[in-house]
Amino acid sequence: MPLRIEDYGLIGDLQTAALVGRDGSIDWLCLPRFDSRACFSALLGDPTHGRWRLGPASGIAATRRQYRGDSLVLEHEFDTDGGAVRVTDFMPVREHEPDLIRVVEGLGGSVDMQMELAVRFDYAYIEPWIQDGEGVLHAIGGPDAVSLHADVPVEHDGSVLRSAFTLRAGDRRSFSLVWHPSHERPPRPVDPARALDETTRWWQAWADRCSYQGPWRAAVTRSLVTLKALTFAPSGGIVAAATTSLPERLGGVRNWDYRYCWLRDATFTLYALMGGGYTEEAAAWRSWLLRAVAGAPADLQIMYGCTGERRLTELELPWLPGYEGAAPVRIGNDAAGQIQLDVFGEVMDALHLARRSGLGADADVWALQRALLDHLESVWRE
Repeated sequence: MPLRIEDYGLIGDLQTAALVGRDGSIDWLCLPRFDSRACFSALLGDPTHGRWRLGPASGIAATRRQYRGDSLVLEHEFDTDGGAVRVTDFMPVREHEPDLIRVVEGLGGSVDMQMELAVRFDYAYIEPWIQDGEGVLHAIGGPDAVSLHADVPVEHDGSVLRSAFTLRAGDRRSFSLVWHPSHERPPRPVDPARALDETTRWWQAWADRCSYQGPWRAAVTRSLVTLKALTFAPSGGIVAAATTSLPERLGGVRNWDYRYCWLRDATFTLYALMGGGYTEEAAAWRSWLLRAVAGAPADLQIMYGCTGERRLTELELPWLPGYEGAAPVRIGNDAAGQIQLDVFGEVMDALHLARRSGLGADADVWALQRALLDHLESVWRE
């Protein structure tokens, strides 16, 4: 049974994101993109559908949880009868392949720890082969592969990777999971300590640029960091959410895939980012928009893929029971073919705000706006 939604924290690398529970379990992750096939799908089922738990062997929930400063580095602290530990989870802002890194530190006393990693590719449809390779464990299935690097002994039964170890005050252990195409050689692992420092500094430097200086700066900055985490850096697109099929109502059937770029949602996100002084994201999204909607204005869609894909064919995954039993689980979204006239106004508004925020005039953008309004004149009554 997954946790309550509010018991999950978000980490990401500006191309995908993971949900980390208070129990130390990562229950949702798609690699290498937001809209890729999930390798951890326990959020929509149970641990057999893929997850990565790291925490005290007693299985208790974290006593305290916080982000490190204004970064997207997430810390969980667990208090047990024998001592206390801190688990730090993050994804370095990537240069090439995605890394998911977990660092655990002993804060006091002695704590028996347990790591359990069950990789299930393609939304738990594929149970991978587990292979040993010079101290590194590889999970391979179809087009996907991940490699686990750890500084503690790890065993497996052909299906699940496990490690049991004890932490005392001052001890530090790390785990790094890196994805790569199964037909390519595994990439070299990053140094966890260095990556932690660089990731923390990257996010803090980004957050420090926030221009808002009012009484709610901490909350505003955290909101902006979360919105930034939903941007797809290579293209400038902005996804509405990192998940699919979380129900509008528990037990209901209105379970949709929101890992795409809604023009409406992106507009509101840009309002927030530009209000905080972040114009680079607006410029990147404006370029993404021009590429995504290129062609006849009549073909404007309400949503696109991360890099402007238009066909978002909707499918149901019957082998996943859904969040708290809310079925069906869906990937893709047929709403891409709907006509929603408010999108024209929101796109015009976002482009106007971007121009007012200092991005300057652009002949291609102005031509797009005129073409959209010419088309709207003929369809606004529909």
